Amino acid sequence: AEAYWSFDDKQLIFQSDWTKINPQGCDQIFVMNVNGKPLKSGKQYELLSTGKGRTTCSYFFKDGRWLYASTHGGSPDCPQGMMFSGGRYVWALLQDYEIYVASSKDPSPKLLIGGPGYDAEATISPNGRYLVYTSVRSGDLELWRYDLKTGEDLQLTSELGYDGGAFFSRDSRQIVWRASRPTGEEATAYRELLAQGLVEPKALNVFIADADGKSVRQVTNLPGANWAPFFHPDGKRVLFCSNHHSLDKGGRNFDVFMIKVDGTGLERVTHTDTFDAFPMFSYSGKQIVFCSNRNAQRTPTRDTNVFVADWVEKPTRADSSFVSWK
Repeated sequence: AEAYWSFDDKQLIFQSDWTKINPQGCDQIFVMNVNGKPLKSGKQYELLSTGKGRTTCSYFFKDGRWLYASTHGGSPDCPQGMMFSGGRYVWALLQDYEIYVASSKDPSPKLLIGGPGYDAEATISPNGRYLVYTSVRSGDLELWRYDLKTGEDLQLTSELGYDGGAFFSRDSRQIVWRASRPTGEEATAYRELLAQGLVEPKALNVFIADADGKSVRQVTNLPGANWAPFFHPDGKRVLFCSNHHSLDKGGRNFDVFMIKVDGTGLERVTHTDTFDAFPMFSYSGKQIVFCSNRNAQRTPTRDTNVFVADWVEKPTRADSSFVSWK
C-alpha cells in the first residue's frame, strides 16, 4: 500500500507485508520500476528498509534518496499496528516511530526526525526544500514542517484532532491534509484514546493551507472518512479517498473522488465496490498511482495492490461500469 512516485516517474516506493517478498510479518519498504521490468539488482521488488520493526509512509527525495518511518530503533520486533479497542477500530500511534533517510549509496538508515512519541507521515515538497510530517511532540497529532536546508521545525496546526497525511502542491506553496475536529463527547473520547497511544480514523475531512500553516481552509464537509488527499497538478483540484457514499451500507466501500479547492464540483473518479485509496499524480501529470483491493478475477479479497492508470481529463463512460466482483 501507499505507493509514491520518484521525481523522474520511473519508480514507485511502497510498503508491503506480502509474505512472498517479506516474511517478517510487518510492513517493510520496497521499490519497484513502474514499467514492470526488473531493477538493477535483477529483482522485481527490492527491500529498502531494515526488515526490522514496522515501517510506514515512505517517500522519495528529489535527489533520489528516500525516507520512511520505522520502529526498528526501539525494537526489532513486529508491533501491532491496527486493532479494536472498546469496539472501535483504531490505529496504534507507535511511540518508536521515527523518520529515517537512506540512499542507494548509503542504504543504512540515518535518523532525520525523532524524539519521544510518534513521528511519521512525512512527504517532500516538489522544490526539495521542505518536509511535512505528523508528530505528537506538542501533545496532540499535529502537522510540522522541517526545513531541509536549515533544520528548522515549524508547527503548522494546533486545533484539537488528528492532523496527518499531508502533501504539498506542485508549486510547493500549499499543503493539503486530512484532519478530524472532534467536539463534545467525541473530543473526550479522542483525548482518552490519544492518552493510550491510539487514534480512531473516522470523521475525517480534507483541509488546505499555505505551506507555512496560514490561511487554513476546509475543503470537504462530508460524513465518514475523507482522507488521502493529493493536489491535482493544476493546484485547483484535489483527489481524495472517501466512504461517504457507502455509509448506508456499512462504509466499507472507499473510492477516489475529486473536488475543487473551494469545496465545489465533487466528482467520483473510481467506481468499485471495494477499497480504492492513496492516489498520487505522477510528476508529469499524465498518470496516477493508487492502491486497491480490486483484482483481475473480480473476487472478494483484502489484499491491497498497486495500480497505475493514465489520467484522462474528460473520460468517456466506457470504463465506469467496472466493479470488483459482480
